[in-house]
Parts: sequence; C-alpha cells; structure tokens
Amino acid sequence: MAHTSIDEHVLPAGLGRRGRYRGIAKRAVDLLLCLLMLPAVGPVILILYAIVRAEGGPGFFGHRRVGRNGATFRCWKIRTMVPDAQARLDELLARDPAARREWESEYKLRDDPRVTRLGLFLRRTSLDELPQIWNVLRGEMSLVGPRPVTAPELERYGASRRAYLAVRPGVTGLWQVSGRNDLSYDERVRLDVAYHDGLSFLSDMRILCRTAGAVLRRTGR
Repeated sequence: MAHTSIDEHVLPAGLGRRGRYRGIAKRAVDLLLCLLMLPAVGPVILILYAIVRAEGGPGFFGHRRVGRNGATFRCWKIRTMVPDAQARLDELLARDPAARREWESEYKLRDDPRVTRLGLFLRRTSLDELPQIWNVLRGEMSLVGPRPVTAPELERYGASRRAYLAVRPGVTGLWQVSGRNDLSYDERVRLDVAYHDGLSFLSDMRILCRTAGAVLRRTGR
C-alpha cells in the first residue's frame, strides 16, 4: 500500500539504532513538552469532562493496556461510548456474525453503535485522547510510540512483540500518520516494529508535526 512509504520519510536510517535517545533523553523530552502543553490542554480536558459528565455516566474512561516491559496500566480517555458499552458489544457480537468477524480481526468496529454523537466528534478530532497527557507524566506512556494495546491484542504480535514491549506506548505514532484506520492490523504491527528500529529524536519530532495535520484532517474514528 502507498501508506507504507512513510517509513522512508519519517524514520532516518541509522539514527535510532545508535541508542542515544531511547532512555533518559526521550523521557526528558516527554516531560518538557507535556509541561509546555499543560496550560492549554488542561482547561480543554476539564471542559470536555464536564460536558460528557453532564450527559450521564463518568466523564473519563480508563482501559487496561500493556506498557513497556509488559507492565499494565490504565490508559485514560474522555468517554466516547455509552455507559453500558461492554454489554452492548457482547449483545452485538452475539447476534451479528459480520460484526464479530470484524472485531476478531481488527479489535474495532468501523460503524460502532456504542459511540455517542459527541463521542464520534471527539474521536474524529482525537480530542478524546487528551487525558493521556496524565499517562505520559506518570511515565506509563510517551508522546510518540506504538499505540497501547490490550493483552489479547499483544498476542497477535508474535515475535514482533519485542519491539512493542521495548518502548513506552505513545499518544501518537506511525499508525496515526500512516493511514490509521485504513491500515490492517498486520500493517499496524509492522509500523510498530519500524518505529522501534528507527527510533530517534528527529523521527519523533516529525511524527508529532504530522500528527497535527492528521488531527486537522479528522482522520480518527
């Protein structure tokens, strides 16, 4: 697919393999950028929380994901689904074979009936992911990295799981700037491996810049 050419443009050959940026330096960049963004992002999070909370149900949603070295953590988002989302998913998968096949293949639904009208807007603009700045500050995530996955999803990585587990999952990453929901799960895994192998300060900055364009184009779902 045409999307795969992103590796050549985002990941400079050799820089990541030197290993100079993978540890303390990357963490320091995360903290610095988060502290710079917090005065602008914080009020937006509070406003969105209040709006979603007023509709009924919790304003935040935390889901267990696998992080660096296999440690699990609660990944936070603005809630975009109805409060009884899990029950509705179970009922849908039980009665709709096509939806069940899609879920088992991609761990998501293209037309998800659990998403609220406001939630659809938040997802398309990626505003629902703003609370993950808290996960970054806590050291559970990085601003750039593989998208955080659940334990069952990680099993699909096979031998490639070493690349996922070696770095902190990211608020954004190659998946978001390389086609996002138009990519298959296998392509997503390949991008996570490519990110790990070419990790560098320059590649992270390029991904962050390209993420801004993806947000403006509302490529989320």
